[in-house]
Amino acid sequence: MANLMQRSLPLTTTRTPVLQFLRFRGKINIQRPKEPHYERARVVAVTQPKYPELPKARSCFQTRAERTKEQLENPYNEIIAREVRNWLNHSQLVAIFHLNSITADEIFRVRVQLHKQNLHLKSYGRKIIDQAVTGTPYEAIMPLFHSNHCIVFSPNQQQIGALLKITRRVPQMVLLGGIVEKTLLSRNELMAYAQMPNLQGAQAQLVQTLNLAAGQLVQHLQTHQANLVQVLDVHAKGNGDTNTNTTETADES
Repeated sequence: MANLMQRSLPLTTTRTPVLQFLRFRGKINIQRPKEPHYERARVVAVTQPKYPELPKARSCFQTRAERTKEQLENPYNEIIAREVRNWLNHSQLVAIFHLNSITADEIFRVRVQLHKQNLHLKSYGRKIIDQAVTGTPYEAIMPLFHSNHCIVFSPNQQQIGALLKITRRVPQMVLLGGIVEKTLLSRNELMAYAQMPNLQGAQAQLVQTLNLAAGQLVQHLQTHQANLVQVLDVHAKGNGDTNTNTTETADES
């Protein structure tokens, strides 16, 4: 009976399909997919939608310099530029440093130490520095501001020794150059200037040199006179001894 029902009702039997899915390709590269077949690529190109081209703005055809020139200057930058120019005009010592990676706490400690020595640490943008020194005698310092930097101002040029002593303990600050009494100096020239004595010491050395030259001149002028006096003194002593010997001989006779 069961066989008769299976034969009459074939849908009641369950059969597993003999199928086996195989994959003969490697990992699919989504970023760089394989180029499609020529026919498929042609169909994709034909069915690619075309959108109407948007009208181009006139600014797209302008150069970057022209677009930048049309921008309005920030009046606050002019105020800061005047401040920088005032620092440069009224400072006898200006030191420019390249600033490497440094924390805010470290730069604050350096600022406090410099302030105790009447040294003022400042930092400005390159655009402001360019606006401040353009058309001034300080325009030659612009190549020193191509990277992160800081500037130290002081009304006393004799503080160069204290400045180098403080910054020597901060390796993140690299000295590039500076201005001393309106004269641009390199790093080596600043180091040599720091080794020079102060004004009072230089004046004392000058006075000593002048006195030494005057003393040598007087000594050279009196040399011949002293030699003549010495010769005459020896000659007079020799004549006196001769006369004494003659008198003694006469008395004995």
